[in-house]
Amino acid sequence: MAEQKKDVCEQFCFDQAAVDYVRARMLGEEETIRMAELFKALGDGTRSRILHALSQKELCVCDLSVVLDMSPSAVSHQLRVLKGARLVKYRKKGKNVYYTMDDEHIKLLFRQALEHVRHD
Repeated sequence: MAEQKKDVCEQFCFDQAAVDYVRARMLGEEETIRMAELFKALGDGTRSRILHALSQKELCVCDLSVVLDMSPSAVSHQLRVLKGARLVKYRKKGKNVYYTMDDEHIKLLFRQALEHVRHD
């Protein structure tokens, strides 16, 4: 029980200037929801694997299904979630649909997350 007490303040007090500073910079409700949806989309192992594949090269749904050893319909389902969270975008070429990460922000976010998990 004593171990649990080490990670909380023993006496309640706060720094008004610090609280005011942070409150003035807090996310709005819409931004909070969008951030939560972004991390929710990233919080799935299959979607992380898809993003890792797409961080290396533009791939069509068929390519992704082979790389991930999944059915094209299962890959498409996950891509819809990623597309809805604005993490990937696509282009159609003939009968194929090719996916890439949406923009440089997503590439950077993914690279930094990968760097974090690989850091000792």
